[in-house]
Amino acid sequence: MCENVLIEEVQVRNPSYAQNGDGFDLESCKNALIVNSTFDVGDDGICLKSGKDENGRRRARVCENVVVDGCTVFKGHGGFVVGSEMSGGVRNVSVSNCQFLGTDVGLRFKSKRGRGGVVENIWVTNVSMMDIPTEPITFNLYYGGKSAVEVLESGETVPAKVEPLPVDETTPCFRNIHVKNLVCAGARRALFFNGIPEMPIDGIVLEDIDITSRLGAEFIYSKNISMKNVNIRNTEGEKVTTRFCEGVE
Repeated sequence: MCENVLIEEVQVRNPSYAQNGDGFDLESCKNALIVNSTFDVGDDGICLKSGKDENGRRRARVCENVVVDGCTVFKGHGGFVVGSEMSGGVRNVSVSNCQFLGTDVGLRFKSKRGRGGVVENIWVTNVSMMDIPTEPITFNLYYGGKSAVEVLESGETVPAKVEPLPVDETTPCFRNIHVKNLVCAGARRALFFNGIPEMPIDGIVLEDIDITSRLGAEFIYSKNISMKNVNIRNTEGEKVTTRFCEGVE
């Protein structure tokens, strides 16, 4: 709940095995700059939050007007992350000129039913990644406390078809997110959008993106996804398949 925050030329390091060892969490803050900083940590690198479940909704303090520029994340569960405690909302965010090197996920958006909150108006530009064990960009609306790598190793899957629930204040919403000029050299899967049927991931623009990955993109319960000049190839230079699964419009 701070205003006018400047994090500049900061280096954060902790062991890669540090449970909940986030590099930097900005929670329910307004007008923040995170620039020219480096993170090598045991959990998420740069993370925006706004409270958890009923307490976060009651407090109703949005995390907003945030600029992340010129930052590097090495080890960590996510490079730039929103959630999963985003019940007060996150909006008006710019992420630019960042590198994610060996991070589990590059851009990680996570929540689950019961959180509520709206994440919107996020612009990501000029981001480079390499050696990403899972996906450069992930939306997971079934977050259960594990990292993307831990979920992969456990073999957990979310059923392709999920029954919708009534929409109310506990329904999380992710919308109006733009990603442009992103390059990723080496990932397992190119993109993974895993939304919920009652509130699909909505209005995501992917433009000028080049990804080298073993598997293609996968979209579940997502709508109004715009892909312009998105190139996904495997290490042999062959195009890989994009899967549009249940609930994609």
